[in-house]
Amino acid sequence: MDATGRETIFTYAAPALKFGPGASLELGHDLASRGARRVLVVTDAGVAATGHPQRIVDAMAGYGVEGVVFDRVHVEPTDASLRDAIEHARDTGPWDAIVAVGGGSSIDTAKAVALLTSNPGELFDYINPPVGEGRAPTQPLPLLVAVPTTTGTGSESTTICVLDVLDLQIKTGISHAALRPVLAVVDPDLTVTQPAGVTAAAGMDILCHALESYTAKPYTAYDRKRPEERVPYCGSNPIADLWSERSLQLLARSFRTAVRDPDDATARGEMAMAATFAGLGFGNAGVHIPHANAYPIAGRVRDFHPADYPDDHAMVPHGMAVALTAPEAFRFTFDAAPERHLRVAELLAPDLDRSDDPTEQLPAAITALIRDIGLPNGVGGVGFGEADVPDLVEGTMKQQRLLATAPKPVTEDDLAGILTRSLELW
Repeated sequence: MDATGRETIFTYAAPALKFGPGASLELGHDLASRGARRVLVVTDAGVAATGHPQRIVDAMAGYGVEGVVFDRVHVEPTDASLRDAIEHARDTGPWDAIVAVGGGSSIDTAKAVALLTSNPGELFDYINPPVGEGRAPTQPLPLLVAVPTTTGTGSESTTICVLDVLDLQIKTGISHAALRPVLAVVDPDLTVTQPAGVTAAAGMDILCHALESYTAKPYTAYDRKRPEERVPYCGSNPIADLWSERSLQLLARSFRTAVRDPDDATARGEMAMAATFAGLGFGNAGVHIPHANAYPIAGRVRDFHPADYPDDHAMVPHGMAVALTAPEAFRFTFDAAPERHLRVAELLAPDLDRSDDPTEQLPAAITALIRDIGLPNGVGGVGFGEADVPDLVEGTMKQQRLLATAPKPVTEDDLAGILTRSLELW
């Protein structure tokens, strides 16, 4: 044991992975070999309209697996939408497996369904404190499989289910190792129908997953934990670092191309791989300030309607919300680990002028990318003003699970500065 009382152990976990064009059509084999015969396929109306979920269900039948599609997932899930999915699954079950086909919204909904169809209680019993009770599951979940159709969230690799609590106007989540899918099936062919606006927002989520996990508080900086106290997010560590670095290399090469040319199969494939790699990194190391800021930005939006997303309600897509304060967040964290910030700036923007102020290299690289892929010019671009900053700070401060992963302490004044300077990025 370390004489200083600091941590000397990190943990690493990941789902089984199947990757490649056409991989989703083999899902029936994978489920049957694990004993599943009746499967609930969780998706949203937009993904259902592409035909992907039904094609997967039809292919399952060839392996003796019955698939039933539920297509009422809410893009950016809410407590109400999760309850709808849970009630449907309870009424029509039992299910041997829950399979998500879609983006992070579908995968997170499937996680909640798997949890609440196998364990007693209701949603708020399991939501993270202080919003919910933070109860741990006591019963094993059905097989949980994720088939992402967007390149970004990494939810197929993580232990987190994220949702908006409507009455509180706050984004929160459920976090437990049991929520990590047992299998992730990543089929780049499913992302071809992803429009440019979704590719841009989701891609920034990939980017921030990789950047935040790489710059997270090192696992050796935490106080020593007992075995039963260990959590999935343990801080930056050598294995997570490898995944993050490779993800950034792929993003630097393919992100702009994937947004500009949706038919570029090579770029699509590399974005899918980058999302998977980033998920394998941050799903163990954790994320910090940009993600913590994103929760109130998305949860308290008033009238912003992003391109290429459903227009039936105001929303700031998660990846967009994360990106808008990232330049300022990494300017703030630079002095905690200068060499790491410079390393990821070099990976992300190899051609960047290195004569610039070192503190500015990573913020400049992120800002240039935000501008090039057509995201809004800062938090002001999605409808917030200086008068909203105190409210946003209050929402961010509730995300202590994420802020604890930051490489340096973060005060309310620090967050107010980051958010104020993020109102306009250029």
